[in-house]
Amino acid sequence: MSRRREFEIAFVGLKPGVHEYVYVIDDRFFEAYQQQDFSNCTANVKLSLDKKSSFMLLRFEIGGQLQVTCDRCNSRLPLDLWDEFNITVKMVEEPELMNDQEDDPDVYYISRGESHIDVANWIYEFINLSLPMQKACSFENMDGPHCNKSAMDMLKKLATEEEKEKEEKNNPIWKGLEKFKDLE
Repeated sequence: MSRRREFEIAFVGLKPGVHEYVYVIDDRFFEAYQQQDFSNCTANVKLSLDKKSSFMLLRFEIGGQLQVTCDRCNSRLPLDLWDEFNITVKMVEEPELMNDQEDDPDVYYISRGESHIDVANWIYEFINLSLPMQKACSFENMDGPHCNKSAMDMLKKLATEEEKEKEEKNNPIWKGLEKFKDLE
């Protein structure tokens, strides 16, 4: 079976009701897509497909772990994945027109003559949406177990130098007004 065909679901032969599919996603899955901001992906995707007469409700549960690069110290950081996404797939006569007009990103249209639905692009999208916008080591102390100590020392040094420069650049025009600050 082709790697991509395992993500196609033949829904025509399915009885109405809930059907479950489980996918194990690793780095090979992302080879068909552009360069990713993560590596060492081991994600589990549980898909519940609830088939009705003219539509299907798809519920994706994303779990697993991958590695990202810390935005502050550039160190490799393990990240746990956990998220849920819902998609409603409706069967209509003109799916292209309906998809262009639809404002809700959780609704997708397919032709009544379709027999398969490919979920690979949704899995790709949902794993990427599960990643936080800012990926960083411990926020409070900047001393997480994965933190690059030399990079953090350099950032602290630059921050203190920047504070000193601000103090030196105080505008002399306002210098005499400081004595009026405490009068009340």
